Amino acid sequence: MTYFHVKYVILLIVRTVSPLSSDGGEYLRFLGGNNLEPYEILMDLAIIMMSAKFMGLLARRIKAPMVVGEIIAGVIIGPCVLNILQPSDNLSILSEIGVILIMFSAGLETNLQELKKSGFVACILACVGVLVPLVCGAGLYTAFYGFDGFGSESFFKAMFVGCIMTATSVGITVEALKEMGVLKGRVGQTILSAAIIDDIIGIVVLTFVLSMKDPSSKISVVSLKVVGFLAASLILGIVIYKIFKVWDEKYPHTRRIPIVALSLCFVLAYVAEEFFGIADITGAYIAGIILCNVRDADYIDRKVSVNGYMFFAPIFFVCIGLKTNFDGMNSEIILFSLAFVAVAMLAKLIGCGLAAKCFKFKTIDCIKIGAGMMTRGEVALIITNKGLSMGVIPADYSTAVILLIIVSSIVTPIFLKYLYSRSPDSTEDAPVTANSK
Repeated sequence: MTYFHVKYVILLIVRTVSPLSSDGGEYLRFLGGNNLEPYEILMDLAIIMMSAKFMGLLARRIKAPMVVGEIIAGVIIGPCVLNILQPSDNLSILSEIGVILIMFSAGLETNLQELKKSGFVACILACVGVLVPLVCGAGLYTAFYGFDGFGSESFFKAMFVGCIMTATSVGITVEALKEMGVLKGRVGQTILSAAIIDDIIGIVVLTFVLSMKDPSSKISVVSLKVVGFLAASLILGIVIYKIFKVWDEKYPHTRRIPIVALSLCFVLAYVAEEFFGIADITGAYIAGIILCNVRDADYIDRKVSVNGYMFFAPIFFVCIGLKTNFDGMNSEIILFSLAFVAVAMLAKLIGCGLAAKCFKFKTIDCIKIGAGMMTRGEVALIITNKGLSMGVIPADYSTAVILLIIVSSIVTPIFLKYLYSRSPDSTEDAPVTANSK
C-alpha cells in the first residue's frame, strides 16, 4: 500500500469516525478512476454488503462462522456462479484496507497479561503448532508437484502452502469452550494463549517467506530486516505507548483517540512494507499490540469495528469468494484440496497434542489442546490473499483454504464436545479459583 493510497484511506476513515471531516467524494473519485463516475462503485458495494450480511446470518443459523457465509456470498455473486461482480482494482484496495483493520483489531484484542501467565508452555505449544503444519504443508505440496531445489518457484509455493497451514483461528474454539463452561480451565487458557502466540509466529514466518520471494533477497538480509523492524517497533512502541497512555488519560473516550490510533496503524503498515520489505499486515498487528494495554483499547477497537467489521472486512471476505476460480479445477486439484484439509487438521492435532504431553498434560487433555488448535479462519485467508496478490500461488488453491475453514469450523466444536463428554470431570481442566492458586 503506497503513501498515495494511505492518504485517501485516512480521508475515508476520518469521515466515517467524524461527520465533521471533509467529503469522501474525493476518495470515491480516486477509486473509480478517470473513466468511472463516483456513484458507480456504490451499487457494487451495496450488492457486496447485502449478500455478505444475508449469507453471514444464514451461516450463523447453522452454527458456522459468519466468515464462511461471507466467502460463499462472494462465490455466488462472482464469476463462478451468477457473475454479477468480478474482482477489480477498486475492490482490491478496499479489501487490503479490510485486512489491515482486521489485523489491527486482532492486536488490540491481544491480552499481554494472559500471555505472560501462560508463558513458556503456551510459547512452546505455539512454536510446535507452527513448525509441524509448516513442514507438513510444504511436504504435501512437494509430494504432489515435486521439488526443484531451494530458492526455486516450487520451493516458495511449498513454503507458502505450509504458511497457510500455520494459522489458528481460535474464535470458534473459544465459543465452544464458553458454551461448555471450561474456557477458564487449564486446557482452555492454554489453547487461548497458544493460539495468540501461534498467530504472531505465523505472521513472522509469512514475512520471511514473502521477503525471500524477491530473487535478489538473501536470508541474512531478510533476517536483518525482520529483526530491525521488530527492534524498532519495540523501542518506538514503548515511547508511543507512554505518550498515548498520557494522552488517553487526558482525553478519554474522545474521537481523537481512535483517529490517532488508526493513523498509527496505517503509518506502521506503510513503514513495514516500504522501508523493511515486511507485509503491511505485520505493521498493523504491531500497532494493535502497542495500544492493547491503554485504557481506551476497547473503545478504539469498537470504533475500528465500525469501519472494519461493518464495511471493509465483509468486502475482504467477499473478494476471497470473488477470486475463487473453479475453471482450473481438475481431479488433481480436488485431491490436493482434500489432502490439504486432512493434513492441516492432523498437523495441529498431533503436533500440539504431543507438545502438550511433554508438559505432563493427561492424554485426553492433550487431544483437547490439539483439537482446539485445528480451526482456521481470518488469518489463513489473509495469508492466502497475500499469496494470490503477489502471484506466489494460483487462485485454484484458494478453494482448498476455503474448504479447510468450513470443515475445521464445523468439526472442531463437535470434536471438543465429544472429548469433554468423555472426560467432564478432569481436575486439571477445572476452572481456576482463588483457592486453587
